[in-house]
Amino acid sequence: MSFANIRREDASRAVIVHAILLTYTLVALYPIFLVVINAFKTRKGIFRDPMGLPNAETFSLEGFTKVLAKSNFELFFYNSFTVTIVTIVIVLLLAAMTAWALSEYKFPGNTALALYLAIGIMVPIRLGSVSILNLIVDMGLVNTLTALVLVYVAQGLPLAIFILTEFMHQIPKDLKEAARCDGVGEFKIFFAIILPLIRPAVATVAVFTMIPIWNDLWFPLILAPGDGKQTITLGVQQFIGQYVTDWNAVLASLSLAIIPILILYLIFSRQLIRGLTSGAVK
Repeated sequence: MSFANIRREDASRAVIVHAILLTYTLVALYPIFLVVINAFKTRKGIFRDPMGLPNAETFSLEGFTKVLAKSNFELFFYNSFTVTIVTIVIVLLLAAMTAWALSEYKFPGNTALALYLAIGIMVPIRLGSVSILNLIVDMGLVNTLTALVLVYVAQGLPLAIFILTEFMHQIPKDLKEAARCDGVGEFKIFFAIILPLIRPAVATVAVFTMIPIWNDLWFPLILAPGDGKQTITLGVQQFIGQYVTDWNAVLASLSLAIIPILILYLIFSRQLIRGLTSGAVK
C-alpha cells in the first residue's frame, strides 16, 4: 500500500470520526437550544411552533419577567451556587489527599480500601435515600444546605478519587524522590508539586462533580424543601401546577440555570479536554 493511499485512508477515517462526533454534539445540544429559544416566546408561540425561532409576533420576555418578579430566583441561585461550590472544594481536597495516599503509600488494606471506594461508583446513592433521610433527621439537619453538601460530597468522592488516583500514578517517582532528597516535606510536595501537575484531572473532576449537583432535584426535594433553602431545580417547580403549567417561566428559569455551567465550561474547557484525553491515552 502506497503512502498516498495510507494518507487517504487516515483522512477518510478522520472525516467519519468527526462526523459522528458532530452528530452526537448536535443531538446533545438540540434540547438546550429548544429550551432557550422557547424561553423568548409567548405562550401561544411555544405551542404553535415549538421548533421555530422567535419572531416579531412570538418574541416575548414575559417568562423572564415572571421569574425575576414573582419568585425568589436570586435566592434559589444563591443556594444552588453555595451548595455546588462548597461541595466541589471539599470533594477536590478530600479526593486529592485520598488519591495521593492510595497511589503513593503502601499500607495493609490499600487495595481493599481502593476497591471499597470504587463500589461507590457502581452503587447509586439514591438507593439509600431512606437511610440518608433518617440520618439527616437524627442529626437535626433537615431543611439545611449542610445536609445537601454532606450528601453530595459522599456522592462525588468515589469517582473523584478514582480519576485522581489514576492521574497520580502517572507522575514520575523520580520527581517526588528528588524533592524528598532536597528536604521537602510531604505536605509541600503534595500542594506545591503534585496538585499543579494534575490540574487537568482536577478540572475534569470539578465539572463531573458540578453537573449532577446543579441539576439534581431528588435530594433537595427530600432533604431541603423548606422556604429559603430551595435550589434552582426545586424552585422552578412552583411554576408547574397540576392543571396549568407556566411554560414561559419554567423555560426562562431553566435558561438562566444553564448559564453557570456554560461559564464553568468556558473557564475549564482546555484543562477538561486535556484531562479527558490524558485518561484516554493511558
